[in-house]
Amino acid sequence: MSNIKITCVIVDDEPMALNLVESYVEKTPFLELKKKCSSAIEAMEFIKTEPVDLLFLDIQMPDLTGIEFSKMLPKETRVIFTTAFDQYALEGFKVEALDYLLKPFDYAEFLAAANKAHAWFELLKGKQQSSNVSNEKEFLFVKSEYKQLRIKLADVLYFEGLKDYIKIWLKDNPKPILTLMSLKSLQEELPETHFLRVHRSFIVSLKNIEVIERSQIIINRQRITVSEQYKPAFLEFVNNNSL
Repeated sequence: MSNIKITCVIVDDEPMALNLVESYVEKTPFLELKKKCSSAIEAMEFIKTEPVDLLFLDIQMPDLTGIEFSKMLPKETRVIFTTAFDQYALEGFKVEALDYLLKPFDYAEFLAAANKAHAWFELLKGKQQSSNVSNEKEFLFVKSEYKQLRIKLADVLYFEGLKDYIKIWLKDNPKPILTLMSLKSLQEELPETHFLRVHRSFIVSLKNIEVIERSQIIINRQRITVSEQYKPAFLEFVNNNSL
């Protein structure tokens, strides 16, 4: 996981809920708590002077609900809703929440939602960095069978991770190239505008995606499932490239 830090605010009118989420944030290395607020109005005043990346936002609050407040936020501030009422879930996703936590939730559920936020902000950071880079990598040298092979990135369909090895699947090549490397270290070398990790075991070439069917990508007749952790970043890519 990269060293990206996500600044956040917790908003809930129940003190016990505030304290619980605070304890979860403190356990999560990539989250940085800026403030706890007992109302949406208090949070609104705070982020006017100190913008943050992410809100853990209760929905049902007096004066101003979490849904109403979320519609007033700057577009770069994202939301994970927390609520005891599951009928709000659909409405929460209509306002493009990153995730939705139904109370009572445990740390594992919280961390899964936080990881979705991490994946989204990693994608955003990658876009910002790539906009400052005029010459992106066009090829990589990889070691395979005691040789250094030059792999043209435009020819890559997808990378498949297998423990300590990676299979590199190329156009017009029925057999993959096998190299000793981790998917994580490879990901750091790839241009993020052209490649996206969609699963613990897969990084795909975005331009070579042929079909998207529910939570699956089809590339060269291979079906690859988009896992929950990487879904927000993938949906962001789809939304940005849809008519």
